[in-house]
Amino acid sequence: MTIGSVSQALSAYGAAARRAEAEAGAASAAKGVAPWFESLLKAEIDGARASLQAGEAKSIEALSGRASLQQVVEAVTEAELSLQKMTAVRDRVISAYQEIMRMPI
Repeated sequence: MTIGSVSQALSAYGAAARRAEAEAGAASAAKGVAPWFESLLKAEIDGARASLQAGEAKSIEALSGRASLQQVVEAVTEAELSLQKMTAVRDRVISAYQEIMRMPI
């Protein structure tokens, strides 16, 4: 990876972060919504919950003969990936909290 591509990636990430902050700030100012990180985290949790419920529903449909095995595998795989993502985020939050607690006062 070259320095030019790294700087391009960093500038693209910064631009995306600024856009997300601006959109979240405008939405929270207009609707009185929570800060952007909290709303982003809530949306991810809701998405993970929805994919887990969809996987369960698709499994039940397969048992009753209304869904194919491929549909079940796709739904369960999506649910598994979203659960892994949420577990990784939880682990990072706990790790960050532990690091903060280890800091000397």
